[in-house]
Amino acid sequence: MTLDPVTLDPVTLDGLPRIDEAALRQLVPPAAAVDALEQALRDGFDPAGDAPRSIVPVPSGQILSMPSSWGDFAGTKLITLAPGNPSAGLPRIHGIYLLLDGATLRPIALLDGAALTTLRTPAVSALGVRHLAPPSVDRLVVFGTGPQAAAHVEALRAVRDVGEVLVVGRTAARVDEVLSALAAGGVPARSGTPEDVATADVVVCATAARSPLFDGGLVRGGQLVVAIGSHEPDAAEVDADLVGRSAVVVEDRATALREAGDVVRAVAAGTIDAEALIPLADVVRGEAVLPAEGPRLFKSVGMSWEDLVIAAAAYTALRASRRG
Repeated sequence: MTLDPVTLDPVTLDGLPRIDEAALRQLVPPAAAVDALEQALRDGFDPAGDAPRSIVPVPSGQILSMPSSWGDFAGTKLITLAPGNPSAGLPRIHGIYLLLDGATLRPIALLDGAALTTLRTPAVSALGVRHLAPPSVDRLVVFGTGPQAAAHVEALRAVRDVGEVLVVGRTAARVDEVLSALAAGGVPARSGTPEDVATADVVVCATAARSPLFDGGLVRGGQLVVAIGSHEPDAAEVDADLVGRSAVVVEDRATALREAGDVVRAVAAGTIDAEALIPLADVVRGEAVLPAEGPRLFKSVGMSWEDLVIAAAAYTALRASRRG
């Protein structure tokens, strides 16, 4: 790990520790990220109190601001989404995270915002899998060929024994890139199709799709679908029929009704009642009663508190490593 040799008690932005992607992954491996999120919920953090994200449309995409505060820390992520970037050979997401001391709101660290998103998002999904998926995941189907595809496989393998991995994408070349990345990490995988959903134990939807990726009728009881690709009310990766047949777990009910198009569409169609949405915190704390029958759906839009928890964990680990 390479980190700038700077003070851990900075007084200017120029003196802040910088935590880049490589350092972040070393300081907070996927399993540690999942545990940090779970501990925050067990310690009483209420996602319903998180500030809504600010989304500002610009000609080339969106600029998002995501502030939060919890315990000894506060912080905010500034992230950009540029859908045209991949065609120019650039990442779709760029960003920075500014971590603050909770008592004084003094800046204490800068993190790579895109790397934080790539770590945080699958960690949230893996937390859902830890509490909602079957004990053994013999077949995992992943929709998507961006950075989140391989990251989700890695995170889910931190909480479950995963057997066969199938990757579904729009182009064979992009699927092959993901398969190669997984193989380099020692994970055998192969190309799949939307019909493979019918025989999966867990399905992960990690795409920029604005309409359902597969026929929800393929999903049977006992399966878990994790949908994380959208935070917009007019986009959905799964259909309203699947939402209506499933026990639906969300990070926060109000946030889902504002940002989760999969849920928004199903509520508008009358296939599910808003009060039926189950907060993830209730599941983690053992306060939710989940139906024994039928599919399960975990719909995540990504929230500010999740970035803060993992950024704080990275900073805490950095301080500990430098003291040692």
